[in-house]
Amino acid sequence: MNVGAISHIGRVRDINEDSYCVLERDYDLLIVADGLGGHSAGEIASFLAVDNIGNHIIKYISVNMEEQLIKGIIYEAFNRANERIYAYSKENLFCDGMGTTATLALKINSTLYIGHVGDSRAYIIRKDNIQQITSDHSLVAELVRSGNITEIEAVKYPWKNIVTRALGINKNIKVDIFTTSFLPTDILVLCTDGLSNFVDKHEIKKVALETKDSNSVCERLVSMANKRGGYDNITVLVAKCDEGSLESR
Repeated sequence: MNVGAISHIGRVRDINEDSYCVLERDYDLLIVADGLGGHSAGEIASFLAVDNIGNHIIKYISVNMEEQLIKGIIYEAFNRANERIYAYSKENLFCDGMGTTATLALKINSTLYIGHVGDSRAYIIRKDNIQQITSDHSLVAELVRSGNITEIEAVKYPWKNIVTRALGINKNIKVDIFTTSFLPTDILVLCTDGLSNFVDKHEIKKVALETKDSNSVCERLVSMANKRGGYDNITVLVAKCDEGSLESR
């Protein structure tokens, strides 16, 4: 896989509360996490999420496992991360109330496993189409899904950053876990809302399709978000099959 990754502080924040992981073995693992803005120690929460989820996957996943077992390991990884963050916040007063989003993509052969909590996003670009394959766990997304506001109204909704699910806030967590296919010509994009709030999916698709190198895609997308204010931390991961993989098929 040709994987690019950038995490940028943006133009306003004093610290970067985003974390990410890229691991390429006989499988490909990508994780993004966004510490909750306005909460204590968001950068610690996002680090703990990525560290605990990633280590659990490394320890237990193998490519010859059945699908349900892999999903179970992903579920356990998120739950252990949630428990660790929750316990840490109770042990350290300055971390009280901290939380984080977390979105995982695990590619094993031609199957993509997704684990997701919060409003960071995963997109797949296939041919000339882009699809957001995660559902935002946020107040504004719930209002759109219920029909109370339109997608156009959601863009300028005043409480846009309120999430309805996050790791570390409660003892128990509900995790979205599902699979989808990943074709040799597909492009995977994971990002925090520091990108998706300022660069829409059609712009993401355009940049990803017209830019060959994954790192260059990330650089261009981060630059666009910063030019539009850079009001949040920005993390982008882009994965494409490399030319060797395409030729071998």
